[in-house]
Amino acid sequence: MNFSGKYELQSQENFEAFSKAVGLPDDLVQKSKGTKEVTEVVQNGKHFKFTVTAGPKVFQNEFTVGEESEMETITGEKVKAVVQLEGENKLVTTFKDIKSVTELNGDTIISTFTVGNIVYKRISKKI
Repeated sequence: MNFSGKYELQSQENFEAFSKAVGLPDDLVQKSKGTKEVTEVVQNGKHFKFTVTAGPKVFQNEFTVGEESEMETITGEKVKAVVQLEGENKLVTTFKDIKSVTELNGDTIISTFTVGNIVYKRISKKI
């Protein structure tokens, strides 16, 4: 299954609780609410490039499945992580006590980020 495409955020759950738990300042949490967000994914075999545009902010993470890569968190911190592919449609990694699962189902990407007992869920549709 190929993840490549542009996806627009449709809905999210527990954004504020998750953001506070990972240390995102309150002013940034408030600014981020209601911002149009588009994620572009380019997949070439096991190599992925995710570009997230949220208002004026652009995050970019690039990695190869099974290899350690440096990635940027929503707080802007750089971390090293290894992303694994589970099955053909699920990317899984853990960094800084956060478990990230990105699952492709048809034209929908469901991302969940878990820290402690807080689960932040995002649903994006291909555009």
